[in-house]
Amino acid sequence: MASSFLSSEEYDEHAHQLYNEGNYDGALVTLREGIGLYPTAVELHVGLGYARLARDEFAWARRSFEEALVLDPDHEDALAGLAETLLRFGQIAASIKTFDRILELGYSDDIELMLQVTRALFRDGLMEDALRFVDVALQQVPDNAEAVAMRGYIEHRSGQDAAAIVTLRRALALEPEYVEARIYLANVLYDRGDYEAALYQFEKTSPDEHWDELGIWRLMELKKSSQRLGDDDPSLVPWDDRLAELNEAPDDIDVMLGEIEAAANTRAEDEARHQLELFGSLLAELAVEQGAEVAHDVIGRDGRHYEGSWVQIVEQMRDGAAQPGRTVEEFMQAEARRGFSLTGMLISTADAEAFIRGSADAGMLRIVR
Repeated sequence: MASSFLSSEEYDEHAHQLYNEGNYDGALVTLREGIGLYPTAVELHVGLGYARLARDEFAWARRSFEEALVLDPDHEDALAGLAETLLRFGQIAASIKTFDRILELGYSDDIELMLQVTRALFRDGLMEDALRFVDVALQQVPDNAEAVAMRGYIEHRSGQDAAAIVTLRRALALEPEYVEARIYLANVLYDRGDYEAALYQFEKTSPDEHWDELGIWRLMELKKSSQRLGDDDPSLVPWDDRLAELNEAPDDIDVMLGEIEAAANTRAEDEARHQLELFGSLLAELAVEQGAEVAHDVIGRDGRHYEGSWVQIVEQMRDGAAQPGRTVEEFMQAEARRGFSLTGMLISTADAEAFIRGSADAGMLRIVR
């Protein structure tokens, strides 16, 4: 790449392409090179912030967004990125204030931005604020299926299952091919014991549209019981094959996760010192030196508490899901796929802690301590 002939816009465009491909390392290299040539190009700083955010480098992401806001204090994407990083640091009030600044600046008609904010708040379990922002989007585009479905997810997470079912059905009426919303609706109906309606929704999906083993198991269970099918019935073969694919063959998500984790390992030694300084490493190091055994507390989507070490918590979650025959690794991989199908968020399965923290970022559970 002949960098001397690229404009800042071309650097930004190339970095966006790499980012959308999941090549966050490549995007980072491109953005750094661009900033070296165009240090006042605000879009490059914003892009660098999102690349850092995608690599879970929250402190560095925050710095990049803050540098962008020095150049343009009212840049909406920089404000949204900064607010997301503030959530990672537990600075809820400051984050919401920053998100609200976007509304004050008049960006309520930017539907993608409103949905981005909604998803960030949803992942952190801030349902009241998530609902507020998705309703802003719906005021602009009441027939946007993604926004309608997002409202349904929020209603479900808020314990309003009846409302969620109505809302998700409306999303599907607007966009019948919206598979994510259909699978979500089917699972909500199943959890409520409305098995006939759940099966109706499940049967409108195809095996290759499922990245969540739970949904497939439920569909097969319902078909067997309602249609009196045997385990070897031909109609179940495509679903059995899909289960085999999810259990045995690495899919694109696994490959992407593996690439991200491998890249993280190669840069860990170089980045660790800086990250630890910015996250307050002194307390962490002191706990390790003293051999402190930290007991964590996690709340699942069903409200159940899990306590213990990270590994113990994952084991409890696996056992609570009636899957004791699986290894911890198999359970995490299955749940990571399920989380991706529901939220579009990649969840690391490198180890128990990374899995739990990634699940919390995706809004699948909440870490109390």
